[in-house]
Amino acid sequence: MPDLTPSALQERLTWRYAVKQFDAERKIPLDIWQVIEQALILTPSSFGLQPWQFVIVTDPQIKQQMPPRSWHQTQPLHCSHMVVLTARKSLDEAYVDRFLESVAQTRGVATETLSGYRNVIRQSVAQSTGQHLNWNARQVYIALGQLMTAAAMVGVDSCPMEGLDMAAYDQLLGLTDSPYTTVVGCALGYRSPSDKYASAPKVRFAAADIIKHI
Repeated sequence: MPDLTPSALQERLTWRYAVKQFDAERKIPLDIWQVIEQALILTPSSFGLQPWQFVIVTDPQIKQQMPPRSWHQTQPLHCSHMVVLTARKSLDEAYVDRFLESVAQTRGVATETLSGYRNVIRQSVAQSTGQHLNWNARQVYIALGQLMTAAAMVGVDSCPMEGLDMAAYDQLLGLTDSPYTTVVGCALGYRSPSDKYASAPKVRFAAADIIKHI
């Protein structure tokens, strides 16, 4: 597989912007969407625990209810796919064991050989009791970055979205009594030709202001 050239990568990252207005008539083709979903699945996480669930919303009736829960931002309504990135509210030994069983099965090893790894994870989880949601939410933002970058690579627009009424989102998506809670959203689709921000120059501080070489 040919490598992505540095100039091509920079072009795609420069092309990307936070879309303010989506073309409601354009939908992401299935084959492209499947690649984007795989990017979410392949997101790295601390210990590899994947303490998240990604809720993909395409149902027009659900999308219609999102703007009032999003400070009246209209991107969830007009985009092709609305991704709600959620984090586990807590972690416990049962979840750790489930993860390690997956490791053993995937890599073809006995679970007993992972006892040292299990002890390290369990100790970290125990020491962070009461802080699990904060820890997991930080992992979710790694997934958000990977999602937007992957989308840009395949020519799909995106808009990361905070300003969500998280409790209202949880209620809408049936998460209230689940192990997960809303953290952040990302609308994906294709920019509208009338979105003036598509051609606006990117505003970034100079490299010397934000990059330090030592």
